[in-house]
Amino acid sequence: MYWRRIADLPTWLKAVMVGQLVSSAGALAWIYLTLYLVEDRGMSAQQAGFAAAAYGVGLLGGNLGGGWFGDRFGLRTAAVASQLLWAASCIAMPFAPGATIAAVAVCAGLFGGAGRPNMSALVATALPPDRRREGIALSRTASNAGFTIGPPLGGLLAAYNFSLVFVIDAATSLILAAIVWRWVPPARRTATASTAGVWKTVLADRPVLLVLATIVIVDTVYRQIFATMPLLLRDAGTPAVAYGVLIGVSSAVIVLCEAPLAVRLRGHRATRVIAVGFALVGAGLAILGIWPALAGATLAIVVITAGEMLYKPTATAHVADAAPEGMVGRYSSLYAAASISGMFLAPALGGSAYQHAPQLLYPIAAALALAAGAVLLVTRAAAPDALPTESKAQPSSAS
Repeated sequence: MYWRRIADLPTWLKAVMVGQLVSSAGALAWIYLTLYLVEDRGMSAQQAGFAAAAYGVGLLGGNLGGGWFGDRFGLRTAAVASQLLWAASCIAMPFAPGATIAAVAVCAGLFGGAGRPNMSALVATALPPDRRREGIALSRTASNAGFTIGPPLGGLLAAYNFSLVFVIDAATSLILAAIVWRWVPPARRTATASTAGVWKTVLADRPVLLVLATIVIVDTVYRQIFATMPLLLRDAGTPAVAYGVLIGVSSAVIVLCEAPLAVRLRGHRATRVIAVGFALVGAGLAILGIWPALAGATLAIVVITAGEMLYKPTATAHVADAAPEGMVGRYSSLYAAASISGMFLAPALGGSAYQHAPQLLYPIAAALALAAGAVLLVTRAAAPDALPTESKAQPSSAS
């Protein structure tokens, strides 16, 4: 039944997901950026860290602004342009003089970040409202499948020639750009609402604001599994390889289970599914606080991954559903920016908390995730959101 539903997806959308898998498998350059700058370019760890931070600044800007270009020029055009510019940034990095590396990193983050909301919006607008969660989950599945291939491949290439990491990343991005340009149908432009200011519209849309605010909170605590959990396990005497295995298993579970789960839950109200996902993330973080050992971390990752599979695709589709016609790209940009906020907040806040009050970090993180879920449930109980089939954004051709 589930695989039959995949077969029913538009041909162009299945082609794009194959392209996403290929692109994710080749997404190597910026995973190994700091190591490359230290080992191949002779930078200090601090200098490399500043360059990586510059990439993060660009990434946030791209996620915030990319959807505007998608709504203005068409999602297909914006998605192709971002992939081409990302590929150019990858090729430029090995040849960039040391003084310009930070600038190239900012551009790479900007172009890479701009592609994310437009790809999400492409998937969202391709499907009827009752299948959007499923489509977003399948898109994430394709990307996660690629990520299970990419890091080991990057390690092998880096051992041979670090520049090949950037070449492979550029090549796979060009493949995705070619697939999007060849297979995605041309945009059908919309004249209504697209001229209105997105901030004015969103500020008047309190339910969307609430979801975005809770996503910022939960993403910040969720990303403690990347920011501080390695330190927690190290201090408990757990070898680093065990942490890598846990993260790899989490990705494999997402690949196997997220899309079927989205199909099973497609008839449930989005905010309820998101709130339960938040609660599971909170429960997993609480387990880490109570049982900071390998066995506890294993159980915690299972629970957190279950929460991630519930809230991430559902929230992505829910915000796209809420967008007025002609603003899906910009709404997706706002969600994309909220959903990566933890990349900046988690290391800074978590690192400081772990240094000064490590015993409080995970209990507080758990409480914040649980509180976010409770707030979402309570506020939406007073004004329940529509079921997927009643969403505001209607399907169009893949604009």
